[in-house]
Amino acid sequence: MRAARLIKMVLLLQSRPSMTAAELARELEVSERTVTRDAQALSEAGVPVYADRGRAGGYRLIGGYRTRLTGLGRSEAEALFLSGVPGALREMGLEDAASAARLKVSAALLPSLRDASHTASQRFHLDAPNWFKEPKTPELLPAVADAVWDDRRIVARYRRGDTEVERELEPYGLVLKAGIWYLCAHVPSHGSRVGSGVGSGVGADFRSFRTYRIDRFVTVDADGDRFVRDEGFDLPAYWDEHAERFARSILRAEVVVRLSAEGVRRLPNVVDPVSARDALAAAGEVPDEDGGVIVTLRVESEDVAHTQLTALGPEAEVLAPDGLRARFAGDARRLARLYGAP
Repeated sequence: MRAARLIKMVLLLQSRPSMTAAELARELEVSERTVTRDAQALSEAGVPVYADRGRAGGYRLIGGYRTRLTGLGRSEAEALFLSGVPGALREMGLEDAASAARLKVSAALLPSLRDASHTASQRFHLDAPNWFKEPKTPELLPAVADAVWDDRRIVARYRRGDTEVERELEPYGLVLKAGIWYLCAHVPSHGSRVGSGVGSGVGADFRSFRTYRIDRFVTVDADGDRFVRDEGFDLPAYWDEHAERFARSILRAEVVVRLSAEGVRRLPNVVDPVSARDALAAAGEVPDEDGGVIVTLRVESEDVAHTQLTALGPEAEVLAPDGLRARFAGDARRLARLYGAP
């Protein structure tokens, strides 16, 4: 365990000019005191790790030291070939580049590991789109992807309702969600100069970023100037925040429901998971006098709630609003007639 950590520490220092003890501790998931002991152990073993003292200090390798400990094991080689998403690469226009990279990696592997690409592909396949939906690649995706890789501003015209809107955007990242491609982009403030970054690098302000469905782009001019990317921007963190904010924004109505124990278990599978989590947390686990748990659910609309809660059948009883309860009562009478219930 420690040997693997020491190797990782050397590789980290080899890939960067220097790193602080705090940065190394975070990457290695150990304490700063352990980092100090590991650095001393490497130095005693002949690896030239040098510690710069002071507030701006850190650890670095001196003398252009390069380790040869970069050989891949079988599990690492197989994980490398799993890291690609063939369909997504093809849609972004990167299939040829990815294929060439895989060939080069395969050629560099030890003979005993050259079947890693085959063993990985035989054991894992990612099919991103939802069931029962035919995925369509947005025509302008390759142009947007090129701009993302090149940190180049674009001017995009996109559909918003019945109108078309034009925006200048700094394209930061692409997200493939349930078969739909999204662009996460910074919207420069009016009069901002080309190449002015977004922030200090300590952490991007997500409020200046927007998310766009690429299949709604009508035109994309990707010949703009390069912008300075804010290295503090964290795409996964931004997307998580955006997805939850979007989910909450469309939940504009409320319904009150009594759930059986089975209804509680199945609720997150039929309504928005954010809404289910919030409702169940607020209600707690104490049953009412009839043995059910009463929750207040935030939903898009009564129509959507009717469709979703129908999937729970008798495991859910709508208590309010009255109009939605009446709809379920009507459904129950129709089912009774259909099935000949007394």
